[in-house]
Amino acid sequence: MTYKNDIRTVMTLDAGGTNLVFNAVQAEQEILEPIVLSAKADSLSAVLTTIIDGFRQVEHKLVNKPVAISFAFPGPADYANGIIGDLQNLPFFKGGVALGPMLQETFGIPVFINNDGDLFAYGEAIAGLLPEINKKLEDAGNSKRYRNLFGVTFGTGFGGGIVTRDGLLFGDNSSGGEVNRVRNRTFKNWDVEESVSIRGIKREYANNTGLNMASCPEPRDIFEIGMGHVKGDQKAAVLAFDAFARDAADAIANAMTLIDGMVVIGGGLSGAHPIFLPKLVEEMNYPFDTMSGKPLDRMEIVAFNLEDERGMASFLKSSSVEIAVPFTAKTVFFDPNKKIGVGISRLGTSKAVSIGAYAYALAKLDR
Repeated sequence: MTYKNDIRTVMTLDAGGTNLVFNAVQAEQEILEPIVLSAKADSLSAVLTTIIDGFRQVEHKLVNKPVAISFAFPGPADYANGIIGDLQNLPFFKGGVALGPMLQETFGIPVFINNDGDLFAYGEAIAGLLPEINKKLEDAGNSKRYRNLFGVTFGTGFGGGIVTRDGLLFGDNSSGGEVNRVRNRTFKNWDVEESVSIRGIKREYANNTGLNMASCPEPRDIFEIGMGHVKGDQKAAVLAFDAFARDAADAIANAMTLIDGMVVIGGGLSGAHPIFLPKLVEEMNYPFDTMSGKPLDRMEIVAFNLEDERGMASFLKSSSVEIAVPFTAKTVFFDPNKKIGVGISRLGTSKAVSIGAYAYALAKLDR
């Protein structure tokens, strides 16, 4: 469902460990200049007062009364009930803080809180990669349509969210889509986020160059070195992103064996996709070995790189064939090739989260 023509307004928040960024969304567009307040405080009361003040400032700038508050907030949390758990970046949230109920009492409107990975995936499903690909399939004369989407974010951490044809998949404990807890393919006793993150890329580059972490360049610089745009150890840079891609691909392929849908990538590291995405998709398709010696497809589906012109063309091309219905004169169409696409965010991560928060709130209200 799209809300491009909806006149209702929802107040939003992008909550980080450094800043709290407030805004309002109408018709899938942010309608105010962002209001940025510091997340730094010396008590829980001070943090909560800042959050209330931010939404008050947004409310005073709106012409129409908002119908809801909807935003992403770090976990762990009981998102369904608006209760935030023990947070690392916001240390005053300990033992359970009823943030949603507090805001609902304060503003007198419904409040929805979700994980940023969930809202990123939802935004891309509503107005980003998913509708774009389905439109391209239609234009190409291909009858296939996609209804499931796995959104992942690469950055300080490795986040995820799952959208099915029925909406967001939260799980029974607000823990659905937590891909960061998948086992690390390379370092068996680690979670995958230790490799699929800024620190993972820096660690690999440092190990390959003999640098220590303190003097290691940032991933943006490592990307530029790997692409040959600036001087540096290009081989070490490529190896660092290869390791990142290999471990990310394993986690995403594991998820795809259960979800069977499109994959969209966002987050600060997604801009480095020219160096890691070809390897990531290649690894997703790399077969298993078996005891018989015959290779086994890694997934029942084949992943295509949607940022590659040939990859996109192959993905969009229909491979349906006409087959006979036994004991009748009828025929039906059958596509023997199972495909998924892997692409980069079409909206940008922040906008996708904002649209996701807006659309989620309106969908809940409409139900």
